[in-house]
Amino acid sequence: MALAGILPYIQLVISVVLIACILLQQTGASLGGAFGGDNFSAGYHTRRGSEKVLFYASIVLGVLLASSAFLALVLK
Repeated sequence: MALAGILPYIQLVISVVLIACILLQQTGASLGGAFGGDNFSAGYHTRRGSEKVLFYASIVLGVLLASSAFLALVLK
């Protein structure tokens, strides 16, 4: 039952790191694409360097957050 007491704090830390990871990602989409401008190059963007690391880290953190939420549901 010790895990059930610590799990909300783990979820809080994972969620804050996930939010920071998502906000640090840069996007190639401009505001003109939202209003019908020419934004065809954004679909063919290749992630490199730190952008790729942040992308994969956000996927891993999302899976960890979902699995910890499921674990919290099972433990209660």
